[in-house]
Amino acid sequence: MKEKPHPDMSFEMEARASGFLCVAGVDEAGRGPLAGPVVAGAVILPVLAEELTGLNDSKQLTAAKRERLFLALLECEQAVCSVGVASVEEIDRFNILRATHLAMARAVEGLALRADFCLVDGLPVKGLPVPHRAIVKGDGRSLSIAAASVLAKVTRDRMMMEADASYPQYGFAKHKGYGTKAHMEALRRHGPCPLHRRSFAPVSQMELSISEQG
Repeated sequence: MKEKPHPDMSFEMEARASGFLCVAGVDEAGRGPLAGPVVAGAVILPVLAEELTGLNDSKQLTAAKRERLFLALLECEQAVCSVGVASVEEIDRFNILRATHLAMARAVEGLALRADFCLVDGLPVKGLPVPHRAIVKGDGRSLSIAAASVLAKVTRDRMMMEADASYPQYGFAKHKGYGTKAHMEALRRHGPCPLHRRSFAPVSQMELSISEQG
């Protein structure tokens, strides 16, 4: 079986060769869950520091490795990091795609060092404040995007673990809002809470069912 290539700085170097000075990687976490916000990370990674060795698409890393790299990113003087969030209310008001783009724009705008170009995982983003290049499966190809994916994923996971204290009946600490069997059963038993996305079909259907029963 052919081993997957690890992300590197090729795309960043290519952008810098074109005249861009501060290139940020951008990625999101939380587009698919039934509950919680969508979170985006933006990272400017001028040089890969030794403590960041092992950076990869967050989905390819264990939770322990993500946590280690998350802390290393925040402590690394060479890395400039920012997080942007779009709330459940914004997801329901605008739709998940627009809310994701909003979170990404907020992450880029929040960078302490202004980026003049972005590498974005996936498809082009409307409303990003600087020019960008969309890279399919970019979190496994660009180190800056991989760093952003770790930043977004760990930040969102921590938010959902905190939410578990307020709504323990749903098990957010375990499934982080994704539509697992246990989560669906909790939804059927308790109905949606304020963290659930009313615009997502399973939740809206359950709300209708609950209201019909009432």
